[in-house]
Amino acid sequence: MFDLQHEAKGLVSHGNSACAGCGLELIMRKTMEVLGEDTIIIIPPGCSALFSGFGNESGLKIPGFQGNLENTAACAAGVRAALNAKGNTETTVLGFAGDGATVDIGLQALSGVWERRDKVMYICYDNEAYMNTGIQGSSSTPYYASTTTTPSGKPTGKKNLMEIAMAHDIPYAATASLSNLNDFKKKLKKAKDTDGPSLIHIQTPCPTGWRYEPSKSIQLAKSAVETGAWILYEYEEGKITINSKLKDLKPIEEYIGIQGRFKKLSDDQKSELQEYVSDYYHKYVSKLERMSVED
Repeated sequence: MFDLQHEAKGLVSHGNSACAGCGLELIMRKTMEVLGEDTIIIIPPGCSALFSGFGNESGLKIPGFQGNLENTAACAAGVRAALNAKGNTETTVLGFAGDGATVDIGLQALSGVWERRDKVMYICYDNEAYMNTGIQGSSSTPYYASTTTTPSGKPTGKKNLMEIAMAHDIPYAATASLSNLNDFKKKLKKAKDTDGPSLIHIQTPCPTGWRYEPSKSIQLAKSAVETGAWILYEYEEGKITINSKLKDLKPIEEYIGIQGRFKKLSDDQKSELQEYVSDYYHKYVSKLERMSVED
């Protein structure tokens, strides 16, 4: 079990400008509780930028800075190199970025960190679009979801960040969900203790971009897992553990039905989306199981 006695409290300010119901705020609070004050954080422009700044404008009580949208991982690698030069291998260096700054614009720098085996921890909070600049679609936007750049629904599925990480064979990578915070904290601890690069990819419901009632963030995160739209698993030193293997998936309508970004779907499109999610879940879980046996 995760040791709750050593959690660090009070490293995130009581008030910040996150939207009501934003999953990002809860993720940041739990992350800081586990990682503690001996952490340096690199944040790009985006929703998480509300946690960076100077003096009273900062939402965090740890050192860090805001870089550019494309260089979070590169900046983190530079901080890690400077600490190593001083003989400090204990301080956690954390890159904390959204899906646009990770799976799109920042992927090249992140790949470099993984290839070099830099001891950098990276968290991608995935709200599945560029929410801070107008809800434009990203390569992490799911199939048929409406954004300002995909008003009729995105015609392709999500880019698989975990598979990219596993292709680099980094020591630790995991998905996480707001609906299971104990699982998230355990994975944070593993990532923190990893001797090399680590990744946590956590789905982050966004009331503004997904267009739902703010009180339903945890419900949506849970529905994403139960319908197979979000799969919880870990890649640890080549071994794969599926944390949420489901025998029966709940209907996708329980997940998309309360989200405005799917409200324009016809019945035929909903049926197609149901088939797409179910097929992807079962095929991908089977693939992960085969990979685990081969390893």
